[in-house]
Amino acid sequence: MPAERRKKGDKSKKQPQGDTTTPAEPATEVPPTGFRWGPTLRHSVMRMMVIGGLIYTLQFIYNKDLPTLAPQDEEIKLRVFDRNCSDDYKEDRKQFQECAPHHCGRGVMDKLISQKEAETLLNVAKSGLAYGGSNGGASILDLHTGALSKGSSFINIYKLLEEKGVSNVFTESDFKIYKSVADKIRYAIASQFRVPHNKLYLTSPTFFSKMTNKPAKTIHDEYWHLHVDKETYKSFDYTSLLYLTNYKEDFEGGRFVFVDSNGNKTIEPRFGRVSFFTSGSENSHYVEKVTDGTRYALTVSFTCDISKAIKPPTLKTR
Repeated sequence: MPAERRKKGDKSKKQPQGDTTTPAEPATEVPPTGFRWGPTLRHSVMRMMVIGGLIYTLQFIYNKDLPTLAPQDEEIKLRVFDRNCSDDYKEDRKQFQECAPHHCGRGVMDKLISQKEAETLLNVAKSGLAYGGSNGGASILDLHTGALSKGSSFINIYKLLEEKGVSNVFTESDFKIYKSVADKIRYAIASQFRVPHNKLYLTSPTFFSKMTNKPAKTIHDEYWHLHVDKETYKSFDYTSLLYLTNYKEDFEGGRFVFVDSNGNKTIEPRFGRVSFFTSGSENSHYVEKVTDGTRYALTVSFTCDISKAIKPPTLKTR
């Protein structure tokens, strides 16, 4: 483990702040002229409030003693859990029959990524995020677009570094390792879900995240809400996370929670651990609030739609 990683309880100066915070979205549209609180809208809002309250209550009920799919202190070569596929892939199956999920589930691998690779990516995350940081408890760094959390919005880290005349934050070796790790995860997902690896493409957003216990300042800091990846990003078919810090050692809270009809189940982050799952509503999930320390992770997303593919970042293109 790298010496610079801050252990839980270390009160030294924190890095600037950000598995699912994303760049800012357009402002909400102003209601059209003549807008009124009719029965349909009023009932919809009431229904959302009831559902939201129920989810919030269930989270606290289950969080007390959640079944753990992958404990932090257990090294797991491969553990896979099958799930019945939701109907979220109907359109994808028409267009991308070979690649779209027909076999759904979730899995964990602790030996896929080497110690050196994980240490390098943690250093990349810390080095990049040091130039930004959200006002709240969640920050992101997207090496593909350059998006970096800064205050209550986002900046482009490549433009910032250029303006500052800084050229040694990232190296060509960093980007090679980043690509190698993404490829390893892509091949593992293709193998486990029985799809051709050459039909599976890296997609956006793919990003580093940093989470702390600072209070949320904007909606982009509120990573703990229940959600379905494919509902948020239609192009998503498979989602993965590479954890770059240890639950209970580097931070408290921050477990990844799958919400199932028969009870919630958790994955406890472990340094170098990869968790992966099909992106539909069979794998709805949330992340617990971090209550102490700092949690780093890399979200790596995949699509079957080549038009939504993104190229790996390189120094030469920046």
